[in-house]
Amino acid sequence: MGVFKKEKIYPGQHNLQAIIQEFTQYLQNDGWKVQQKTEGNIAIIQAQKGGILRDIFAADRALQFSFEQTPEGLKVTVGIGKWVQNLAVTAVEAIIYLPLLAIDIPEMVWTEHVESKLMKELDRIVSST
Repeated sequence: MGVFKKEKIYPGQHNLQAIIQEFTQYLQNDGWKVQQKTEGNIAIIQAQKGGILRDIFAADRALQFSFEQTPEGLKVTVGIGKWVQNLAVTAVEAIIYLPLLAIDIPEMVWTEHVESKLMKELDRIVSST
C-alpha cells in the first residue's frame, strides 16, 4: 500500500480561477463527479468516477487536485483524498493540508489514468491560460 501522489510546479503567475474552471469542465465532460472551491490563492478540486476507477475511489474517496499560487509558481498536488461532503461550505485550507490517503492500487492504473491523461490535460490548460 502506498501514497500515490504527483506534485508539479508551473513557473510564473497564473489565472487560478480560469484554470480551475476549465479543468473542472474537462473532468465533468469526461464523466467525473466534481466539486471544487477556490479561496484566494489556493483551490481544490475533488473528482470521483465509476468504471475501472471504482475500486480505487470508494464512496468516501476522491481524486484530489490541490492548487496553490506560490512565489515559485502554481503548485499542483494530486493524490487520493477523502471526499468532503458539501465542499462549498468547507474552508479550503482545512482540506488542502490534510495528508493524502495511502491505498492499495495497481501503479499502472494510477499512471494511465492520472499521469498520462489528467495531468497532460492540466499541462495543456495551464499553458494556454
